[in-house]
Amino acid sequence: PTPAGVTPNPLGGPGAGAGAQRVVVTGLHACGDLSPALLRHFARSPAVAAVASVACCHMKLSTGHQTPPCPSPCPPPGYPLSTWVASLPGHQLSYRAREAACHAVEEYEERLAKESERLRVHCYRAVLESLIRAAKPGLKRPGVQTVKKAHALSFPEYARLGLPRVGLNPDTVPLESEAVRAMLEQQNKVVAFFSLTQLLAPLVETLILLDRLLFLREQGFHCALIPLFNPRFSPRNLVLVAARTPLGTVLSGLEDSDEYEDLVVAKPPGDGQS
Repeated sequence: PTPAGVTPNPLGGPGAGAGAQRVVVTGLHACGDLSPALLRHFARSPAVAAVASVACCHMKLSTGHQTPPCPSPCPPPGYPLSTWVASLPGHQLSYRAREAACHAVEEYEERLAKESERLRVHCYRAVLESLIRAAKPGLKRPGVQTVKKAHALSFPEYARLGLPRVGLNPDTVPLESEAVRAMLEQQNKVVAFFSLTQLLAPLVETLILLDRLLFLREQGFHCALIPLFNPRFSPRNLVLVAARTPLGTVLSGLEDSDEYEDLVVAKPPGDGQS
């Protein structure tokens, strides 16, 4: 029982009390380590009957190989979660790989097919990165936020909006030099390189999500990855669902639908498996 005057925690944590109502925890586009935190909370809190998680911002996940290392004692990383993935040689994912997994492959495919002028933004950003590194060699992964309608700007206009966001004065950076013009002429190569990273993006995201599914399965929970809606509507369309009771009744209707033909259901060890 909880002390008088203290509201019970409905999520089953400290102060939940013996009579706490069971709840379902959901995370819609839960950023970075928030998604693993929700899964860990579900795993250790009996009052949480089920969890539904749609993750995003994979590049913000903590890993066991961070630079600089986290202060001691180090909290458990957001990736990997499962014992199985952690035991795989080469399971580590770089920041660049995790960042690529966040892109919208379907939207990019349309841009390529239409030869969209928006493709030039990739070259703009690559050239801007070169200028930033030349001016600030010690700055890693500069957070240049999206410049609105960048494709409609000239590169100098784009750079004058982007450089102040990393603390650089555009007047001190050569924006129209021969070197810059030569880099801008490499747009097709930049697009080709970016396209290759997009081909690998679904693979990386699948590894991250399957790691979470396996983490839950290793602890005996019933879980599934469900492509809930068309990825053209939102690229983060995979929902990880887990419960303490079998999901068969809930998901039986989905398994018969062509829309969910890629449904991945994992049963706990010993649950009808040889």
